[in-house]
Amino acid sequence: MTTMLVLTILIPLLFAVIVLVRPPEAAKFWALGGTSVCFLLGAMIVGRFFSAAGSSTETMQAVASLEWLPALGLNLSIGVDAIAVLLIALALLLGPICVLASWTAIPTDRARLFFGWLLVLQAAMVGVFAARDLLLFYTCFEFTLLPMFVLINEFGSTNRKRAATKFFLYTFTGSLIALAGLVYAAWAVATRASGADLGPGGFTLDIGVLTQYASAVLTPGEQGLVMAAMLCGFAVKVPLFPFHTWLPLAHTEAPTAGSVLLAGVLLKLGTYAMYRFVLPLTPVAVYEYAPFIGVLAIIGIIYAGLICWVQRDIKKLVAYSSVSHLGFCVLGLFALNTSGITGSVLYMLNHGLSTGALFLLVGFMYERYHTRDMDQIGGLAAKMPVWSFFMVFFVMASVGLPGLNGFVSEFLCTMGAFTSYTPWTTDELNGMVGATWGPLGPWFGVAAGTGVIIAAIYLLYMTSKVVWGTLNEPDGHDDDHSPLPIDLGGREIATLLPLAALCLVFGLFPKQTLIDAVEAPINEQIAFIQQRVTEAPLRDGTLAAEAGSPTSKASASVLNESSNAAGRNVGVKP
Repeated sequence: MTTMLVLTILIPLLFAVIVLVRPPEAAKFWALGGTSVCFLLGAMIVGRFFSAAGSSTETMQAVASLEWLPALGLNLSIGVDAIAVLLIALALLLGPICVLASWTAIPTDRARLFFGWLLVLQAAMVGVFAARDLLLFYTCFEFTLLPMFVLINEFGSTNRKRAATKFFLYTFTGSLIALAGLVYAAWAVATRASGADLGPGGFTLDIGVLTQYASAVLTPGEQGLVMAAMLCGFAVKVPLFPFHTWLPLAHTEAPTAGSVLLAGVLLKLGTYAMYRFVLPLTPVAVYEYAPFIGVLAIIGIIYAGLICWVQRDIKKLVAYSSVSHLGFCVLGLFALNTSGITGSVLYMLNHGLSTGALFLLVGFMYERYHTRDMDQIGGLAAKMPVWSFFMVFFVMASVGLPGLNGFVSEFLCTMGAFTSYTPWTTDELNGMVGATWGPLGPWFGVAAGTGVIIAAIYLLYMTSKVVWGTLNEPDGHDDDHSPLPIDLGGREIATLLPLAALCLVFGLFPKQTLIDAVEAPINEQIAFIQQRVTEAPLRDGTLAAEAGSPTSKASASVLNESSNAAGRNVGVKP
């Protein structure tokens, strides 16, 4: 499985080189071949991962490390848990779909540039989720900027230059600040912690080791600063209000494949990084400032939803809906309980399916009518019944219709926020770790619930305008879509069917397909965070396990159950 994981990163790079040296008319065929091979490898990885997970107590698999600068403790390490492997599978699924969706949209003379960078982008995305070392993670995290910048800048709409520049500057600047926070955490571990699994001189960039040590050696004040630095980079990537202003412009101007990957995978790099770094490295600060982050998430949910309500551009409406939907995802993460974090992880996957499909449908419509204005186009059910069927289906998934994938994600995130209330905490509830423990409360769930209603209003209104009613086509439009048929063709239907099938399966069988799969790593994460928070006082001492216990005692504490389960003991240098 380790070899296959490495190949999913290297094969797209190899095929990108082949695309560049082969004739332009062959570029899309090579790109489809490369992404299809990676998808098959991804399917095999998922199968082997979960077949092995049933007989293993380890949540991390396919772990491998290559020494790079061992004297400095720098290695290139990979490994995946259930959450990472599912996100990798999503990225690999969207690869061939994006190639097929761009089959006729990209001019032949520019095909090598487009498909070459598309392959590079896929390799970088998989690298982010597979990384178990900060060096590899940050390299891949930053490298996703360059391919997406090229795709928007060279193949976007009329305002593509501004959109690409704004996207790059926002995310690059935030990532640099996040890097400073991560490096500070690594430095604190190197200078203050002691343990057998630390590298030469105590310095390490191994994510697992840093996770075990950083929260023990950083004071609550330092955790607040490190968390703020990390959020500067990761909240922009999500994007969380008020760092969201680059996203609607980038989504609107990007080519269809760029919008699909941006919504499906790239936005999840931010939420995944929050789960992987912000929560375990700075748990005390997360608990203390979670209500503030929760307020920002709710503002994003409601504010972006109201903006969607007045949009006339269909693609911009779907783009702003991503800001609203990702607000639920962040809210669930910072609920810090089983329902919230499980809902957030499911949202990362389900939003990529349903919203990615909506961008595909908008792109297919735009190829035929060259407009996205709801005042110029409507009633397409009379002329494009297949397109209209898929449009209604994926709108229902985005609305959160019970029986489709969006429902369980929104329900768990909202319920997680509602029950994230420390006075309700019990030692054990239905066998779930930290089921109701957390820093939010009922009003967060109620406020987030209004976003569900707003989403139903703007999405159903858009559907009524575009799908139903009297046929309305732009002035001067004719039926010659050559080489496109009037309605969706077989190639376009093939891009939508797997997404629709997964939306239905994940909606009808969420526990068997997703919830059970991510239960082990989420429970391990919650147990770790809960123990760290209950051991460490806040600035006013309200969360101290013993009244008046000094911060240094929390910093020097040794993990009991969580550390012993992981086989590591955390110590502090004298």
